Amino acid sequence: MTRFVVDSYAWVEYFKGSEKGRKAKDFLEGNIHEIYTNIVTLSEVISVTKRQGLDFVSAMEIVLGISQIYGIDIAFSKEAGELHADIKKEIKNIGLADIFVLLTARKLGAKILTGDPHFKNFKEAVMI
Repeated sequence: MTRFVVDSYAWVEYFKGSEKGRKAKDFLEGNIHEIYTNIVTLSEVISVTKRQGLDFVSAMEIVLGISQIYGIDIAFSKEAGELHADIKKEIKNIGLADIFVLLTARKLGAKILTGDPHFKNFKEAVMI
């Protein structure tokens, strides 16, 4: 069973039912994989789905039902900040939330389920 950390890009496409969302569905449904979502990603999913006029309450409930939430603490936040500073030298517009996903995947020995081009050169990324 493979572990996946799902980023907001993959979750939003899943909720929209897009072609990429259907690819994400293959990973998310059926209890084939261990699915994780960083707590910061949950906030991002709620924000994006609400702004796009989707049912953000249902989206949140689905994320909570399908995935395990990965919480953070001060040590994780420090490590994420340092990693963000380092990676931002190469990928100028990478967001801090992306780094939370990347670091979560590294901590769990997991892959990242995403369509976000910021992740395309990371070995952890599985692009939808």
